[in-house]
Amino acid sequence: MDRFSSLFADYAKNVSFEKISSKVIHEVKRRIIDSVGVAVAAYSEQTPEIARKMGYDFRLSNGATVIGTPVKTTPGLAAFINGLHVRYLDFSDTYLSLEPIHPSDVIMPLLALAEYNKNNGKDLVTSIATAYEAAVSLCDSGSLRKNGWDHVNFIAIGVVLGASKLLNMNVQNTKNAIALTIVPHAAMRQTRAGELSMWKGAAAANASKNAIFSSLLAEKGFTGPNRPFEGEMGFNKLLLKDSIHMEGLKTISEKRPPERIMDTHIKFWPVEYHAQSAVEAAINLKENLNVEKIEELTIDTFDVSYEILAKDPEKWQPKTRETADHSLPYITLTALLDGKVTKESFSKERLNDKKTMNFLKNNVKLNSCKDLSRLYPDGIPNRIIVRTKDGKVFSEEVCYPKGHAKNPMTDSEVEEKFRSNVKNMIDKNRIDEVLNILWNIEKLENFKSLFNLLLME
Repeated sequence: MDRFSSLFADYAKNVSFEKISSKVIHEVKRRIIDSVGVAVAAYSEQTPEIARKMGYDFRLSNGATVIGTPVKTTPGLAAFINGLHVRYLDFSDTYLSLEPIHPSDVIMPLLALAEYNKNNGKDLVTSIATAYEAAVSLCDSGSLRKNGWDHVNFIAIGVVLGASKLLNMNVQNTKNAIALTIVPHAAMRQTRAGELSMWKGAAAANASKNAIFSSLLAEKGFTGPNRPFEGEMGFNKLLLKDSIHMEGLKTISEKRPPERIMDTHIKFWPVEYHAQSAVEAAINLKENLNVEKIEELTIDTFDVSYEILAKDPEKWQPKTRETADHSLPYITLTALLDGKVTKESFSKERLNDKKTMNFLKNNVKLNSCKDLSRLYPDGIPNRIIVRTKDGKVFSEEVCYPKGHAKNPMTDSEVEEKFRSNVKNMIDKNRIDEVLNILWNIEKLENFKSLFNLLLME
C-alpha cells in the first residue's frame, strides 16, 4: 500500500466536469488561450523547429497533431513537441511555493492525448483542472529544487492524473501509471544550473511525454513498481528526503473539486517569473530617467530569486537566450534601457551588444535582502535603485506584478497577450476564430477545427 499513490488516484477518479465551478472552468480557458498563444509565438524559433522535425519522422495517421502543421504523430511525441513550444519563450504561467513550477506545462500534453483518444472539450477541461490541482498541491508539500531535482517531476504527476481522466482509467491502473512515471523518469535540477541549453525549455515536455506513455501503458494493464512514493528507494525518500507535507495536499485528501488553478499566475513578460516584478519596476523607473545618464543599477531581491537568477556567474554575461531569460541582472538592465522586454530582448544581436554587456559587468550590483525574502512566496518583491551621473537616486519596488494571482490580468489583457503573440503567424480573421473556439472549448466534440486554424505550414 502506497498512501500517496492511492490518494492521487482516488482523487482523480472522483473529479467530474459537473463538480468543477464556473470560475475554475473559465480560468482553465484563460490558461489554454495563454498557452496556445505562447506556443504559436515560439513556432519560428530554432529549438521548436528541431523538435517538430522529430514529429515529421514519426508520422501516424490517427495520432495527435504537431502544432502548426498538418502532421500527426504519436501522442507522446506530440506532447513533447507541443509542450516544448509552450515553454520555449518562458512566457507561460507559474506557481510559487516550496517548489516553483509552470503548471500550464500540462496543457499541450493533455490536448495531444485528448485528440488522439477522441475526447471532447469537457473531458479536456476536466483533465487540465485535475492536473493543475495535483501539480500545484505538490508544490506546497515539498521542495524538489533544494534536493537537486527538477520541478518537472511534479508536472509529470499532474499529467498522469489528467491523463487518467481522458482515458477513464480505474484507480488501480492510475496507481500503476503514477509508478511507471515517477520511478523510471526522475529529472535532475542540472537542467537549470550554469549556462542553460535548449533542454531548459524541453524538460517539462519530456516529463509530460513520459507521463503520457506510462498512462497509455498502464491503461492496457501494465503494472508499475511497488510503493513508488513511500518505498525505501521511492520518490519521497530520494527526491524529497522524507519531507513531504500532508498539509499541502489538503484539497486532494479532502477530495475537493479542483480549485488550485486560481492560485497561479499568468506572465505579463517573457522572463522567468521571479523577475516579473523587476521588469515592472524597471519600466516604471525609466519613465522619469534619461538612460544615458545612468551610472549604476542596484537590484535588491529575495533569496530564491538570487539562487535561481543571479547566483551562477553565467547569469552575469549570458550567452544563450535560455540563460538570459533566467538572468535577473540582464533582464532588469534590458527593461531599464529599452522600456520593454520581448522575445527579441534575447536575440543573438542583443546578447552581443558590447555596451549592454560592459554595463552589466561593471555597473550592476545585486543584493539578496532579508526584508524581501520574508515576503516570498506570497509575493515576488524586487527593488530597483538607479544612481545617475549627476548623483540623483531613483527607486521603485514591486511585489505583485501584473498577472499575479493578487493582481490578475483581465480577460481583455489575456486576449491582448494572445493577439500580440500570434499576430505575425496567423491572420486576424483566424485569430478571432481561434479565440471564439477557446472561449467555448467545453462545447467542442473534437479538436480538428482548432488545429486547422493553427496551421502555419
